[in-house]
Amino acid sequence: MTAQLLDGKQQAQNLRARLRTIREQLRRQIKLVSLEVGQDPAAVAYVRSQQKAAAEVGIDMEVSNLPPATTERQLLDAIDALNRRPEVAGVIVQRPLPPGIDTRVVQAAVAQHKDVEGMHPANMGALLSREPALPPCTAAAAVHLIVSTGLPLRGAETVVLGRSEIVGKPVAILMLHHQATVTVCHTGTKRLADHTRAADILVVAVGKAGLVHGDMVKPGACVIDIGTNQGPDGRLVGDVDFASTSPVAGILTPVPGGVGPVTVAMLLRNTLRAAGAAI
Repeated sequence: MTAQLLDGKQQAQNLRARLRTIREQLRRQIKLVSLEVGQDPAAVAYVRSQQKAAAEVGIDMEVSNLPPATTERQLLDAIDALNRRPEVAGVIVQRPLPPGIDTRVVQAAVAQHKDVEGMHPANMGALLSREPALPPCTAAAAVHLIVSTGLPLRGAETVVLGRSEIVGKPVAILMLHHQATVTVCHTGTKRLADHTRAADILVVAVGKAGLVHGDMVKPGACVIDIGTNQGPDGRLVGDVDFASTSPVAGILTPVPGGVGPVTVAMLLRNTLRAAGAAI
């Protein structure tokens, strides 16, 4: 058996086409502003992909690069200025942020209704009762891919490996909304493989290349690899060892080309929602 690969690039393309149609119906300028402190090479590439996708959908993406020496106060002032600009539908603050700038303070500074990353405390809190209009993009992308498989999610044994506020926790809560049976594993989990081998759906988001091998996966399971790591040869690799897992899993996301492109599409979906579109 060889796993069916979930083509995130194709799914993202389909999403962008749908978003383009919805965006045209709004008949007004929609602006997304990206703030970055300094120039992280990985962030530069990510912003470039966001700009390309935004242009395809018809969203005007403005990129603002602040000096590396920007203080937290100066960044908060820049965010406040964007919050006050009525033509700005969405604001995204690129990570990583320099030492001395508190990511949580920054996330809370973006106006809730412009928080297209879905990281404002109010948007995160809304996850507990429902999926908010602006959910965290990567978590939403992972769940979108899971739903696209058509697998029955009610009661499905789902293991989320990773408890980050950006991905792991939101994925777990979103899957609970689909009535899956969810276990969250992390660095304190004992007998990790016992948990992962029981999973019908395994979502891995820890940032450690090749952590999960095929002998840790239930035959036929759906495996969603959110990890993005630089391999020994400089290539992008996931948290799941592809070579050993693809003969075991039933469904598997590749890295790159899996969750990443859909994450960008979710950012644009959130931007249109912030602009008033009913999606």
